[in-house]
Amino acid sequence: MQIYNTLTRTKEEFRPLHAPNVGMYVCGPTVYGDAHLGHARPAITFDVLYRYLTESGYKVRYVRNITDVGHLEHDADEGEDKIAKKARLEQLEPMEVVQYYLNRYHHDMEALNVLPPSIEPHASGHIIEQIEFIKKILAAGYAYESEGSVYFDVAKYAQDFHYGKLSGRNIDELYAETRELDGQQEKRHSYDFALWKKAAPEHIMHWPSPWSEGFPGWHLECSTMGTKYLGEEFDIHGGGMDLMFPHHEAEIAQSCAALGHDTVHYWMHNNMITIAGKKMGKSYGNFITLEQFFTGSHPLLSKAFSPMTIRFFILMAHYRSTVDFSSEALEAAEKGLARLTEAYERLQKLKAGGESSVDTKGLRERCKEAMDDDLNTPIVISHLFDSARAINIVFDGKGSISSEDLEELRRVWKLYAEDILGLRLEQQSASEEPYKKAVDLLLNMRLEAKQRKDWATSDHIRQALTEIGFTIKDTKEGFEWSL
Repeated sequence: MQIYNTLTRTKEEFRPLHAPNVGMYVCGPTVYGDAHLGHARPAITFDVLYRYLTESGYKVRYVRNITDVGHLEHDADEGEDKIAKKARLEQLEPMEVVQYYLNRYHHDMEALNVLPPSIEPHASGHIIEQIEFIKKILAAGYAYESEGSVYFDVAKYAQDFHYGKLSGRNIDELYAETRELDGQQEKRHSYDFALWKKAAPEHIMHWPSPWSEGFPGWHLECSTMGTKYLGEEFDIHGGGMDLMFPHHEAEIAQSCAALGHDTVHYWMHNNMITIAGKKMGKSYGNFITLEQFFTGSHPLLSKAFSPMTIRFFILMAHYRSTVDFSSEALEAAEKGLARLTEAYERLQKLKAGGESSVDTKGLRERCKEAMDDDLNTPIVISHLFDSARAINIVFDGKGSISSEDLEELRRVWKLYAEDILGLRLEQQSASEEPYKKAVDLLLNMRLEAKQRKDWATSDHIRQALTEIGFTIKDTKEGFEWSL
């Protein structure tokens, strides 16, 4: 397979199956608030990559970190730790805030059918390792202590390594962008970033270190935990494009400074979710939480949308493209998912007979080609829709399919729609099952009325269900319906 490497700006062929172990690290959430649509996109993107690598025969160790300390307001060096701020305002223990929102995040991920990672380490659980990592950077001469804090010396590092190779930034640009921060007297340069911060007296999250009672900088946790669980070199590091600078650029610098070499082979970044062309995020105040999507409780939403609609909406666009949110776009995704679900349900009911009069061959190869081409999920979905036409032709009695082709078609749909794209196309919750049975009961009563030639009752049931929003189709076997 080929995946797009943000570092080289090219599609690079992934290593062959004779080396089957893959290490994958993805930046997870900062747990100080509910997850929103912007959080769902990287979770779903790298869940699909995880699923596809696993289905392709790789043994994947998937690490997704939890940031629960060191993620500061403003520029990740200044301001107040976001979790500590939430704890202070709500008079809670910081870890109480973390656990509350982490539980909610896991609930949302389960609803979206995002598989859990192999390891989910917390930054707060790796303070000792982060201190040891800082010691290595200091010993190599790429950091300095100042008034109890430790800062990364970007200018010194840039003399020996290529700083900015991921984001394309350079020292002159950094200086221009951070000039207003020159008043930070602790730093040698305004663009130096914190590896360790001395805690102010009122700061409630702090640990002992050789330099001060304090806490690690935000960037440090991923360098530390990535190498701890995946080794000094590993395959894939992923996250949102907004993390490319400064977070991932700082990670590269820290790792090269401490170890003398790069640690990541492939950098992958998903693009943003936008609203009216502007990035969706907590800092912009324009985000919609996943719970609000699931309940419809936001003024920008026309209705509630199921988790699978959200997942399908995200997969309909390539992970490197920008997706602009609107309620109308979600409604379109909902209709597309309904068509796909209907085709999948019909596929399970098809009966083989004679030779195939519809062309279903090559679907597996086409889907694989799309996935191998940098996880091109929109093309996979288009191939499934193409094959849905053949399914509908046979279901409507206008064509035939051989038993061999039918079994292959079922296997391919299950593999790509369910196992790789992660769409739940036929699983109904316990609350939906009685609802389905009630509609079936009404439509069976309508069939009985038609058999008795009681057209008034038959028409009344159909009209009442149509007014509610149901689409009813009479078939040779009886009926079909959808909402």
